[in-house]
Amino acid sequence: METPALTDRAALTRNRARAARAPVTFLHEVARDDLEDRLSMVNKQFTAPAVVSPRPEVWDGWLADAVHVAPAEVLPLEAEAHDLVVHAMDLHWADDPVGQLIQCRRALRPDGLFLGVLFAGRSLQELRAALAEAESEVAGGLSPRVAPMGEVRDLGALLQRAGFALPVADSFALNVRYPSALHLMRELRGMGEANALAGRLRRPTRRAVLLRAAEIYAERAAHPEGGVAATADFVVLTGWAPDESQPKPLRPGTATHRLADALGTTETPLED
Repeated sequence: METPALTDRAALTRNRARAARAPVTFLHEVARDDLEDRLSMVNKQFTAPAVVSPRPEVWDGWLADAVHVAPAEVLPLEAEAHDLVVHAMDLHWADDPVGQLIQCRRALRPDGLFLGVLFAGRSLQELRAALAEAESEVAGGLSPRVAPMGEVRDLGALLQRAGFALPVADSFALNVRYPSALHLMRELRGMGEANALAGRLRRPTRRAVLLRAAEIYAERAAHPEGGVAATADFVVLTGWAPDESQPKPLRPGTATHRLADALGTTETPLED
């Protein structure tokens, strides 16, 4: 049985095209700056990078001679053509995130680096809750409005499933202030992050639902400095294309030094 699609890719493409007329890119810039800091700590020069991003203008010029490709179910990346692949701010919309990661790994040369960054965790939790309560109260039902967000542990496991060596997943959060929930929703459209879920309502949301959601949001998520708070959680995925030069974990039972010696403490055997 075929798994139902989470994302309406045609709607997502339309949302992003509309947003490109007056793009809101500051969260993409936050993601870019974080990856730049991480790359500065990698003792390796990258000469053949590729960037997968819905907002290429944010990443253009960031890496010299980088190949820029738009997100797609099948990425136009040549096998083993790159020593660095960056997948930026799209994986939270992917129906098959493992497939995306596998394609990136195949595009890497041995010992090439993969960096992925996406919205996850508690992102837009305030908006999700306010919309759900308002729609239930006003319309007597619920419809999908905010894409589900992966957790850092689960996303890290996807790196292993995709065959990356030395996989790491970590996260950081950003708290953003808006005058109101309606301003937040307007900015989400400017980011190309408006509702593109396959199961969404196919008619305009009733004005009463949006106004009630704004009221609930203001009550539940007031910002200390005025307006309302919005959470943006980013997860960063790091992995390497396997190579014989990389360190390998020891097999259990082959250690040559005791942990107690390394810690300078006395080992206390457990009773049977």
